[in-house]
Amino acid sequence: MRQISSRFSIAVHTLSLIAVMPNECTGDVIAQSVNTNPVIIRRIMSKLKQAGLIDVRPGVGGASLLKDPADITLLDVYRALEVVEDGELFNFHKHPNPKCPVGNMIEHTLRAELIEAQTALEQRLNRVTIQQMMDQIHVSE
Repeated sequence: MRQISSRFSIAVHTLSLIAVMPNECTGDVIAQSVNTNPVIIRRIMSKLKQAGLIDVRPGVGGASLLKDPADITLLDVYRALEVVEDGELFNFHKHPNPKCPVGNMIEHTLRAELIEAQTALEQRLNRVTIQQMMDQIHVSE
């Protein structure tokens, strides 16, 4: 199964670190914590900034949260990164045989179930905040 990009977990890591170390988190500091290339961090931070979750000051200024960690849900992060389009978490095989009784109806029949599964995932992500994640790893502002 194809996994959702690691950008999501990196973004949650990034937001948690920024919450703990406001104005000290440059792309390089975050990259060291995540243990990845700073270019990847800058791309993710750009998405988080576009979504209104962080402010980034170039140079040594670092980044800061624009919302309280208790007000940023994992769904906010998921959507900020444009992990998948609405209703598009699951892909369908192309061109099933329309003359086959299964091939003719499989996408129509399966799509509703898969949309429901994606909705359940998004509802769960909406119930968990960055603050809750920080609390679970015993880190606070």
